[in-house]
Amino acid sequence: MTDTQITEKDRAMAQKCVECPVCKKARRDQKGFAFWFVKTIEDGVCPNCRAYEKVYGRKAHEPVLRSSQV
Repeated sequence: MTDTQITEKDRAMAQKCVECPVCKKARRDQKGFAFWFVKTIEDGVCPNCRAYEKVYGRKAHEPVLRSSQV
């Protein structure tokens, strides 16, 4: 990852991705149409998914690791 600065706008857009029902389902289930859709569109179409990757350092479809899973 490059050393780009994360702005408040990036954080706000990433939060929209966190709250997005489609992206949330893709992160949770890791299969199905929502997973395929988010994995396919995240880099090219959705600015919120790109902001999510910039802020959190992982793709919008990748699962969120809980502290109990580490």
